[in-house]
Amino acid sequence: MDLDQLATLRTPEGSAALAAAAELAGGDPLTAASALRAAGVPPPLAAAALTQAELRHRAIGKFGPGAAGMFLTRAGLEQATRRVVADRRAERLRAAGVHTLADLGCGLGADALAAARAGIRVYGVEADPVTAAMAAANAAAAGLADLFTVECGDATAFDVTRVDGVFCDPARRTTGTGRRIFDPRAYSPPWDFVTGLAERVPRTVVKVAPGLDHSLIPPGAEAEWVGVDGDLVEAALWCGELAEVPRRATLYRQESGETRRHQLTGSGATEAPVGTVGRYLYDPDPAVVRAHLVAELADELHATLGDPSIAYLYAEHPTRTPYARCLEITDVLPFSLKRLRTLLRDRRVGRVEILKRGSALTPEQLRRDLRLTGDQAASLVLTRVAGAPTVLIGRPVD
Repeated sequence: MDLDQLATLRTPEGSAALAAAAELAGGDPLTAASALRAAGVPPPLAAAALTQAELRHRAIGKFGPGAAGMFLTRAGLEQATRRVVADRRAERLRAAGVHTLADLGCGLGADALAAARAGIRVYGVEADPVTAAMAAANAAAAGLADLFTVECGDATAFDVTRVDGVFCDPARRTTGTGRRIFDPRAYSPPWDFVTGLAERVPRTVVKVAPGLDHSLIPPGAEAEWVGVDGDLVEAALWCGELAEVPRRATLYRQESGETRRHQLTGSGATEAPVGTVGRYLYDPDPAVVRAHLVAELADELHATLGDPSIAYLYAEHPTRTPYARCLEITDVLPFSLKRLRTLLRDRRVGRVEILKRGSALTPEQLRRDLRLTGDQAASLVLTRVAGAPTVLIGRPVD
């Protein structure tokens, strides 16, 4: 999409095309395009409206009903912060006394909109002209244009002395190809600029990739890993006055029809004790593992590791926790395909879920090799115990 197409979508004719396209979202694209053309919508406008309708339909999971009025790009939607995460970040910034915020690399405006909803005056900076225009349009659609303004330009040139807080989400994809950038030094703005923000503005938050090397975390910063319903979605560095603990794993989960937040904190520097395989296995949430908080979780669960390098925890008694999935273990055996196949056949197991840590085996290939038949289900855990390849058989604990 270009600026002219975006401008057309914001006209009365464009709004009508978007409304018609929304009714067709989720169906066959060719049928939808034919229906719009039959209604007299010009082909270029029909294509742009259908693209937006498709993206808005996909965005509901991230933004909720507000997605219906947003302007989106595929790359921008993929990288945008989920509303539940952005809202919590805005609440924390507001509680810390942030009244004016610079959002450097604001993208489509998900975080800036959350901050504006919290009553913070936001100055967004975005290098891409189309994305910047979409962010401004999203602010207008949400009725927040007086609290969130966007300029298209270089984030490094923004005068941060104008604000009392900074949020920076550096670009982690290449321009044009959209390929992921794994080296933070290749981010845009550059990593040295990003980490230097905390020295200039005492209340600075940086959104980073979940796979960030811990050695790159600035001294004194709080590193937070965020999970949503079992998926690791992002990490953030809370710098200066915003740092509260060294490491934090924040999990959002749907429980009893509502989203609940759970937070595990600690130093991230301790090691969990090593013991034997117990009756219950805990598979920690990815956010807990990435935050290096397995030892803190082990302490809560009175659990131990079966291998010092594998993040599975074992205990003799089950403990309810939002930070890990629990399995009851029925069998522990050295890995042997023949023996495992025979055991599962004897128990009439025809369906298995396969978990793995520390195993080179491919679950898809193993499932084929097992040649399962039967009407029972089981959970298989491929791992190492005391350095030895091991398979655990069990069942989920509700």
